[in-house]
Amino acid sequence: MRIVASNLSRTFGRMEVFRGVSFAAGKGMVLGITGRNGSGKTTLLKIAAGLLGPTTGTISWSVGSTALEPRHVYRHIGFAAPYLALYDDMTVEENLRFFAAMRGLRLEWNRIASFLDSVGLTAGREDPLRAFSSGMKQRVRLLFALLHDPPALLLDEPGTNLDEEGLDIVRGIVRSRRSIGPVLIATNDHADIELCDGVIRLSD
Repeated sequence: MRIVASNLSRTFGRMEVFRGVSFAAGKGMVLGITGRNGSGKTTLLKIAAGLLGPTTGTISWSVGSTALEPRHVYRHIGFAAPYLALYDDMTVEENLRFFAAMRGLRLEWNRIASFLDSVGLTAGREDPLRAFSSGMKQRVRLLFALLHDPPALLLDEPGTNLDEEGLDIVRGIVRSRRSIGPVLIATNDHADIELCDGVIRLSD
């Protein structure tokens, strides 16, 4: 998959968040998005995910030689962010099955077990999410981004509330997914930036 953006800007009312942003990211590339609070990191990531349109400029997505329509981009992108809502009265397994069903997927138990093991949540699989710490919930959000094995992965502040073990898991995911397609990370964490092949600095 390839994402190409040209001269993007985004305003909300009279407030200009950023302007003149261009980039291209494809398989094998990790692209960082960094900048001060309020500089538009999350906004730019949402535009890259097709969740939000730019005010000016263009963005396009393609898989191989096939251009994607904006309404189909979600099928090819995994998106994780600390503000994504979870169902606290459901277990992590129930959450995974629910969100998989929303994508038209059916998860077998061995696949769920593999997911949970990959982020260190096997022991808590029967507990409701209200019993999870904020860091454990962040690991669940990472799983949601990987459910459909997307060719592109977009992560907004992926290390939020994570301990060192959790941070190692995130960075392992980034290293493995770059061989499948582009990875975009909105972050100010220097360790995350070190994983990147290029960086967009919105506060410059």
